[in-house]
Amino acid sequence: MQKGHITGEIFEEKIANILNPNAQHREKAEMTLLERFDKFIVDGYRDGIFAEGRMRHYRVVYGALERFLATKNLRSITPIEFDADMLMELRYFFTNEYEYVEKYPYLYEGKRERDIPRQRRDMNTTITKLKKIQAFFNELEDKEEIVAFPFRKLGKKRKAAVLKERYDDPVYLYKDELLKVMYTNVPTTLQETKECFLLQCAFGCRIADFQSLTMDKIKVTEDGIPFIHYLPKKTLRDNIENIETETPVIRYALDLIKKWKFNFPILKYVTGKSGYNAKIKLLLQHCGIDRECKIFNDELNDNIYKPLYMLASSKLCRKTHVDIMNKVQVNMYAAGLHKDRSEAVNRYTKMELKDRFILMCTAFEQPIYKVDKQLNVIEE
Repeated sequence: MQKGHITGEIFEEKIANILNPNAQHREKAEMTLLERFDKFIVDGYRDGIFAEGRMRHYRVVYGALERFLATKNLRSITPIEFDADMLMELRYFFTNEYEYVEKYPYLYEGKRERDIPRQRRDMNTTITKLKKIQAFFNELEDKEEIVAFPFRKLGKKRKAAVLKERYDDPVYLYKDELLKVMYTNVPTTLQETKECFLLQCAFGCRIADFQSLTMDKIKVTEDGIPFIHYLPKKTLRDNIENIETETPVIRYALDLIKKWKFNFPILKYVTGKSGYNAKIKLLLQHCGIDRECKIFNDELNDNIYKPLYMLASSKLCRKTHVDIMNKVQVNMYAAGLHKDRSEAVNRYTKMELKDRFILMCTAFEQPIYKVDKQLNVIEE
């Protein structure tokens, strides 16, 4: 063939590629969407891109995607065939999956009751799932397995709107509200919840870290100050130096530790109708923690107000701890809960444990005390 000469066959091939750019990649997309997503998760965990916690989150998204495709009879669809319209339908499914439970009961057979959606999910939860789908398609595009992923086909403005997260004002207890919980008598059915909640507030750790605490995680300084130490699970993958969080144990927390030794049966189930989060709501309702808090309602597209106890969960503990520390002119870094490289932050994180102990005792209105190595309080 002479240079510059194009046959009819070549011409038709080039036109076909222009009209259907993904066609030339079909041979690379032999796996179904589900198979390729599974490979993405497996490879990401194997290569250290995902920590175990994030891998589990991807598995949750995989399960939801699998159920969505089953409702559409599209389990054999390939990544190339998954378009922007399907993405928007998936977005609806993520938010309103509870609507599909009765229509497709076989999809939920064998699932625990607490894992079956019974109400509309908030939009931030949906967006979190969509961003994991986006990361998957980003990799396919980077590896040239597809030409343009479905998010790109939404257009810039529509994509921004689809993935826009909304954050309400943080919900936490004021110190006087925490003290109210502390000194309010509660029925026997809520006593464990109360003591578990108060202990988590004293430490300000995330629920996964709180669940993993044992008596082995307590140490005592030479000055007789007890403290807990742990590697935060959420930041473990990026924590190259394995820097532990160290939090002093204030007096009421010590008493609860001695009583329970971190063995709270209620922590076996955090979510669900009778789980820890649900019990926290009942606890705060009983204690009269009903301050109105503003939240954004996706359906109304407007702010609404609800009593604090209705919004409560284990996440409240961390935010409460940080706010109480802030109120004594100590930011969250002084509490040892966040790390950063700025000089200002470093001054706080390098604060001696003894100084942080004194500040925490002041913040929570607890007495300063000392213990021996067996955690017995030393009377002075």
